[in-house]
Amino acid sequence: MEWNFIAAEQLLTALRAGEVTSVELTDEAIARIERDDKLINAICVPDFDQARKAARAADQARARGEDRPLLGIPVTVKESYNMAGLPTTWGIPEHRNYRPTEDAVQVSRLKAAGAVILGKTNVPHTLRDIQSFNEIYGTTNNPWDHARTAGGSSGGSAAALASDFGALSIGSDIAGSLRTPAHFCGIYAHKPTLGLAATRGMVAPPASALPVELDLAVVGPMARTARDLTLLLDVMAGPDPLTLGVAYDLTLPPARHDRLRDFRVLVLDEHPVIPTSSAVRAGVHRVADALVEAGARVERHSPLLPDLTEAATLYMQLLMSNVAASHTAEAYEQLVRHAAELSAQDDSLDAARFRAMVFSHREWIEANNRRELHRQGWRQLFGEFDAVVCPITPTPAFPHNHGTGIEERQIDIDGVDYPYFDQLVWAGVATMPGLPATAIPAGRSPEGLPVGVQLIGPMFEDRTPLRLAELLEQQIGGFQPPTGGNT
Repeated sequence: MEWNFIAAEQLLTALRAGEVTSVELTDEAIARIERDDKLINAICVPDFDQARKAARAADQARARGEDRPLLGIPVTVKESYNMAGLPTTWGIPEHRNYRPTEDAVQVSRLKAAGAVILGKTNVPHTLRDIQSFNEIYGTTNNPWDHARTAGGSSGGSAAALASDFGALSIGSDIAGSLRTPAHFCGIYAHKPTLGLAATRGMVAPPASALPVELDLAVVGPMARTARDLTLLLDVMAGPDPLTLGVAYDLTLPPARHDRLRDFRVLVLDEHPVIPTSSAVRAGVHRVADALVEAGARVERHSPLLPDLTEAATLYMQLLMSNVAASHTAEAYEQLVRHAAELSAQDDSLDAARFRAMVFSHREWIEANNRRELHRQGWRQLFGEFDAVVCPITPTPAFPHNHGTGIEERQIDIDGVDYPYFDQLVWAGVATMPGLPATAIPAGRSPEGLPVGVQLIGPMFEDRTPLRLAELLEQQIGGFQPPTGGNT
């Protein structure tokens, strides 16, 4: 029997029943990568010898009666995570030979859970793009259409899962980097509540792996089913042990409901800052219709929703002030000059981004205080609703677009061009306040491309959007293997 596109949960059942071995699963996955990844370019750092060694060890452990959450399951890891002895470059050419000496916290947790790591997946240069390409490893293609992006920055992981290069993967998200590739490739991903999962060792080279509390950025699971997301999140969740003096038992609240008809859902398909393509709106409507059909309470508007225009500006301010902190002194001075030249009447998101990159500490505190007001607004909204359904980006996967710098690029939305970075505002709806958000497949565009939506839930109630994702998967279907791939 071939074990193609089988969920991790089902593979665990088969492993426990002795129907298959980890060595067999690992050899099959490696064979698929060697056969198919020449066209996809998802696995940028293969580690097949160690994977086979880990698979043999997993089979031996199971023969001794051991059972761990991911024992024997082939997985991949985003290139940006430190793995001892393997390159961690973030796509930066000058660090192509950098090899950390210890694993990231999440890599350690995967190994402790018994996972078999096949290798590392491709990313954009410095992780700062909605596409995954860099000078070291080249371009990752979308398995549904090789002429289109798989998304970024966890694009390699999404493409790997859609191609069946392993059953699970781990990525990261500060600007939709888990959710956008999931949406573009037709898989599942979960952006956890800010601070839920430790991030140490998911750090740009050659920086030290410190237990730093990151702003906006999270690490999270990617999979081909909603239940597999929960399986992997349970391995990943929990703070960094270096920040705690005692053992810590993390218990997330259970999902608010177990039946679709009990959910109260706010559905959004329009953003005041940027239009939503007809293909993405259709995906949102498909989910909304399924909820209505199941008897859920569905609303299209609520006075409790925090102002999305202000939220988009706040998100860009917090995101770009974060990004600029790592700029060189020379680059920072250029930003200072550019920001000073902006017209006082320019209230575009582009202007907000440039001004934020040279924020004073006082200005950042003011923005952070406004964020807290938005968080309070979300707490009130989640007193009336259990989840918010909305787009992840305005469009399905777009054609590769590497010809100009990010600032000069445009995104085509139903035939009209808009600033490339403005498409991040939907990701920011959940990211700015630190809310959990689950990306799910929601059908296909007229061109046959995957379309996903995100289910945003209350802070630290990650199991609520995850359970909703599982129920919707039963109602409307989930991941489907790619068809096409024409260049």
